[in-house]
Amino acid sequence: MLNPTARVLELLQTHRHLSGGDLANRLGVDRRTLRRYIRTLEEIGIPVNTERGCHGGYRLMPSFKLPPLMFTAEESQALALGLKSALHLGLSESAPAVESARAKLERVMPSELQQRVRALDESTRLALPTTHATNNKQLLGLLATATQERQRIRLDYLDSYDQTSKRVLNPYGLVYHSGHWYVSGWCHLRHDLRSFRLDRICEAIPLSATFDRPTDFDAAAHLIHSLASLPRATAVELWLDTDLESAAAELAPHIGLLTPTDSGVTLHGHTDSLSWFARQLTRLSFDFWIVEPASLRDELHRQATRLQRLAEADFRISTRKSGYPK
Repeated sequence: MLNPTARVLELLQTHRHLSGGDLANRLGVDRRTLRRYIRTLEEIGIPVNTERGCHGGYRLMPSFKLPPLMFTAEESQALALGLKSALHLGLSESAPAVESARAKLERVMPSELQQRVRALDESTRLALPTTHATNNKQLLGLLATATQERQRIRLDYLDSYDQTSKRVLNPYGLVYHSGHWYVSGWCHLRHDLRSFRLDRICEAIPLSATFDRPTDFDAAAHLIHSLASLPRATAVELWLDTDLESAAAELAPHIGLLTPTDSGVTLHGHTDSLSWFARQLTRLSFDFWIVEPASLRDELHRQATRLQRLAEADFRISTRKSGYPK
């Protein structure tokens, strides 16, 4: 299915002239929304003549035709990889659209590029994070539009405790993280920045009110900070004998907050499972010291004892016990 702006262009190419009412009815939108689509076409260089009066309407400039799409080999490769990545973003409904877009691109490519794109598609596999929830592409599009146009949204939100709340949100940005889509922005209920998982949004309704978005807001950084700061059962503090870049590269992004010091990096976090936290520490290539809690040292010792036992185990004895052939 074409996006609304592309649909406007298609209708104007098909029909010599369309009134504003007729065009709006075909799209299923109001006049204000139609004018926004027309402005979008004008901004990308497509000349749309607007005629006022009782017989007015919209038409493309006479003799205007879209130029044929021409792609370099590198651009074709980027498009193919981008479409392949889109299938991993938790938007299962978008699969037909991805296939349709790929087919359209192939139709305008020279045969040599078609073969290259097909080879890339058939021979590559993307090991992207597992998608944990099915997301709604209409909701994603609605929030993306509201973010771009600085339009407030009213949400019905179901949290992790199955409690429903009504929120009014100034959406600042969307982030795909660890298999989930999130929208971050200013929550009028909490009077603070908040992030919301899209698969937990029961309903989203655009409001007429607008807002100003902070120019320095980083939606991804805010989300990672929020996830690392979630209240959990046990507070954890460590000192890491490394630099900030190395620590960030080896630790899960939501494990805690990393702060560089003169001689290393401190990690402050919270966890509901010391066993899980200890397993994360066994993967590190640099040294570290546990400041708190002492129980994390006990759990790390259990993990180390298990690893030592496995390292020293005689495989022949182990297989004999478990029924494997000698």
